[in-house]
Amino acid sequence: MKGVLKLGKISGIRIEVHWTFTLILIWVVFLDIQRGGTANTAFMNIVLILLLFFCVILHELGHALAARRFNINTRKITLLPIGGVASLEKMPEKPAQELIVALAGPAVNVVIAMLLYLIVPMQSYFGLDADSLVQLLSAPTLETLLFYLFIANIMLVVFNLIPAFPMDGGRVFRALLSFTMDRAKATEIAARLGQALAVVFFILGLFFNPFLILIALFIFLGAYSENQMVKQKSLVEGHLVKEALLTNITLLNPKNSLADVFKIILAGTEKDFVVAENGTIVGILQHKEIINNAKNGSLEVGAVMNTNFSTISEMEELNEFFVKVNATRQRFFPVTDYNNNILGAIDVTNVSEFLMLKTQLIS
Repeated sequence: MKGVLKLGKISGIRIEVHWTFTLILIWVVFLDIQRGGTANTAFMNIVLILLLFFCVILHELGHALAARRFNINTRKITLLPIGGVASLEKMPEKPAQELIVALAGPAVNVVIAMLLYLIVPMQSYFGLDADSLVQLLSAPTLETLLFYLFIANIMLVVFNLIPAFPMDGGRVFRALLSFTMDRAKATEIAARLGQALAVVFFILGLFFNPFLILIALFIFLGAYSENQMVKQKSLVEGHLVKEALLTNITLLNPKNSLADVFKIILAGTEKDFVVAENGTIVGILQHKEIINNAKNGSLEVGAVMNTNFSTISEMEELNEFFVKVNATRQRFFPVTDYNNNILGAIDVTNVSEFLMLKTQLIS
């Protein structure tokens, strides 16, 4: 994702904050000024937001570390104005495992709220009349800050458990449905409910809070995208990589020039290439790298090819292709046999055509 600030790593997981996160800080200060706040109250609100998003990081780490127990890695956690996103390589497909991973995030916020409850003298807040409570909460003190943080964590738990797929509550709902039906059907039901709730959030956002509109779009598009992905995976269930294999491919040599590659592209339909030397795969040349260097046809392929690539075996299940695409963000893979001999390649376009043919055969 472009425009991110890398904060470091926790337990091997990259923590990033998107530049749009600054918008929420500006928005909070703006609202405080409108209410006639002071520099102290503005500072307290900024600190509250930063602490809240630290709790969001812990929430996402809860998901990530729970997923790690099931051998699922997390590439990064990204902070956005609407919350955090943990980029898991995949979600567990066993209902019990998905249930644990989905509940792990809210469980972290429950623990934080319980710890804050022990620290903050709640009786001094809940025992006051309305006017006294407003006056006390307006005071920029550490105790008030922690009280707000306690309330915010409770709200995080409640909000995240709304069954709006692909939010935590929606994943819990999908996992529960998966105990009694196949995953594709469970996903479709959870996605439809999530999209219906997204429409409700959108309408509420128009009248009350514009951030609800952003959340509504995230839920609606996320539900649609994951539903389509699960449908695709169900269609290729039981099929192998070799069934969607591209065999009529051009093998490039690192010494080939980009001018040679331009001629191959213009003469056929190939866009991505496997680069091999003495029968060994040494890299892949992707279309974007060719376009980025289109003005310099004299460059050798070896100078611009990607050497940080993954291959896939012909005998792997086709579902593994989707896992690798999600884990590596690579869309074109050399395909090998058990002896690592080059058999061909596979890419997103060819798998999509395979799926389209499968859909037509089923219908």
